[in-house]
Amino acid sequence: MSAVFEPIAARPAPVRTEGFVPWTRRNLFANWQSTVTTVALVALFVYWLPALADWALFRAVFATDAEVCQSARGTGACWGVVAEKYRLIIFGYYPFEEQWRPQLATVLLVGLLVGSCIRTFWKSWLAAVWLVGLAVFFWLMYGGFGLTVVPTDRWGGLPLTIMLASLSIILAFPLSVLVALGRRSEMPAIRSFCIVYVELIRGVPLISVLFMASFMFPLFMPPGLTIDVLIRVLVGITLFAAAYMAEIVRGGLQAIPKGQVEAAQSLGLSYWQTQRKIVLPQALALVVPGIMNNFISIFKDTSLVTIVSLYELTGALGLALNSDADWRPFKIEGYLFITAIYFTFCFAMSRYSLWIEKRLNVSKTR
Repeated sequence: MSAVFEPIAARPAPVRTEGFVPWTRRNLFANWQSTVTTVALVALFVYWLPALADWALFRAVFATDAEVCQSARGTGACWGVVAEKYRLIIFGYYPFEEQWRPQLATVLLVGLLVGSCIRTFWKSWLAAVWLVGLAVFFWLMYGGFGLTVVPTDRWGGLPLTIMLASLSIILAFPLSVLVALGRRSEMPAIRSFCIVYVELIRGVPLISVLFMASFMFPLFMPPGLTIDVLIRVLVGITLFAAAYMAEIVRGGLQAIPKGQVEAAQSLGLSYWQTQRKIVLPQALALVVPGIMNNFISIFKDTSLVTIVSLYELTGALGLALNSDADWRPFKIEGYLFITAIYFTFCFAMSRYSLWIEKRLNVSKTR
């Protein structure tokens, strides 16, 4: 007797794990604590939103009229201060009639940074493009060869911030890798030197490093020999950032099993071949969040160069408002303006870090 065919009951459709609704459920309403927190924050946002919108939009003054802003002070924002002072905030004391040069140089540098983040451009010629791009950047900023010379003490604002952050990151990253490898070296002299360097730099704040580079270092130079303050500050930030990044890289190196190195040695690979092809790719992939966190910190720490009379974005804002009594009371609007600039760059770096992590996770699951 043949068995009676009984179809299997239909199974429920797979639960969606991507999209706005699953993301909201997973991140905002995962449990009762998360739900209560989300509801409380939304309630506070709804409570404060009308007053914030009233101050920032409906009663705000957008005209570049200091008297109108004074009359509306306390009831509405004065965005006219940004419209009036934005060129001084963005470009600092750079000559007004030559400000097309830092504007073009900044676009060029940002273009290089964005292009370097695109995987299609990860080719051997990218380093040559960077060298040419940096040469053009400094030619536009400094002058010469047909352009009026503008000394570095006139540089400021956003171009100076992006330049200091970019070059510090580019120079600090390879140095940090070498220092991290040096701290794990079997040669006592190299290991001791790297340990002393890291502990010494991490034992002082960045302000002290900048102060030493700007004011103390020239005292040890031979008479008549001077190094531009911008170069000294750049070196100081690079050394400071490399010390912290070296510890991040060393953490990734220590996470690699010793068997990986032993397997490479059994294949006849040299020390540098082992590090370059086996150890470093895995170690750096493990510490992407820490490295990007250091990059973001470097970008924000450039605001400290104001103490050595280099007026980057934050310092340029102080120059723009403190030198004009009519607009001085409206610092909050100016700080909100540069906060938006800082947030845009930092948020972009954060999202790029998440993209790299996602790509690395995909490669691990294949």
